[in-house]
Amino acid sequence: MKFILKHENIELCKLLKLQNLAQSGGEAKFFISEGRVKVNNELELRKRRKIIAGDSIEFEGTVIEVEPSA
Repeated sequence: MKFILKHENIELCKLLKLQNLAQSGGEAKFFISEGRVKVNNELELRKRRKIIAGDSIEFEGTVIEVEPSA
């Protein structure tokens, strides 16, 4: 799955919500705090981690590749 980044960065919890992997921001934060999300193949517990172009997010078997807008 690809995500086109329209700004310089996006918070991890917001990305999960935008990609419909979480129904709400609160649910996204819960998933992150539970240790269910990896960023660039490393466990990430910071809910507001800034995600930039080139990052790869993994959540329950779904991989999101973050790409810059053209």
